[in-house]
Amino acid sequence: MKKKFELTTETKEFLGRKLFRIRALISFGSVAKGEFGGFIEKEENLSHDGNAWVSGNAWVSGNARVSGNARVSGNARVYGDARVYGDARVYGKVKIQIVLCSRFNFEFDWQVELWQKMEKKFEQELKVGKKK
Repeated sequence: MKKKFELTTETKEFLGRKLFRIRALISFGSVAKGEFGGFIEKEENLSHDGNAWVSGNAWVSGNARVSGNARVSGNARVYGDARVYGDARVYGKVKIQIVLCSRFNFEFDWQVELWQKMEKKFEQELKVGKKK
């Protein structure tokens, strides 16, 4: 597997974790070779496959992972065990620590909260359906 990004020496600290700015090693999707991205804690936070990318002041840490063609940008924060994948877009000032569906775009925290409520209701309905 060919690496598409590297960790740079530019860092920022968050709750005792060191996050590294990324830089594209190759051109892919809409990202140009040499372009600087956002911040990740470790290489495992961003897939080298597909067109997934973290840009701007966004950051990804912990066990969180961005893959597929997903994008995290702006001042978005993705952490914990969150998964952002497929064609998902996370941007603005959103903070995500959950698993996201692959085809949704989130710009505001209220959108994430609404999605969580809908997801919880759907899971409850599935459980009720299994009991019948």
